[in-house]
Amino acid sequence: MSELVKSMMEDDDDADDDDDDEKDSSTEIPLPNVKATVLTKVIEFCEHHRQEPMTEIEKPLKSQSMSDVVQKWYAEFVNVEQVLLFELILAANYMDIKPLLDLTCATVASMIKGKTPEEIRQTFNISNDFSPEEEAQVREENKWCEEA
Repeated sequence: MSELVKSMMEDDDDADDDDDDEKDSSTEIPLPNVKATVLTKVIEFCEHHRQEPMTEIEKPLKSQSMSDVVQKWYAEFVNVEQVLLFELILAANYMDIKPLLDLTCATVASMIKGKTPEEIRQTFNISNDFSPEEEAQVREENKWCEEA
């Protein structure tokens, strides 16, 4: 499932073939960018995904509710604090776990779907660094986006 882990395991197998005297059944895979608590959640996801693969996430999202997009277990899995959600995104990206990356990014997309820029700023605690004049100019330049 993780392309990073898969490639490291293959590299280790190649090294073992060259040096048959030092066969070791355990392979250490360094994950300096992934906290232990996040790795625990990643493993939980991978174990569940192996038992019950996640349905394909339709794009664009058909709903703001993840329970309308994926199975119940997956919707509950990503019902976490924002900090953990973003750490899961980073871990899934770093470890190259596409189903987890799709799920977590879709969750963020569902948090944005149908909201105004001000509501998005409040949701993600983003400060508005545009002056009212700059914001009006950006809105005017990108008016075509809202017409679609």
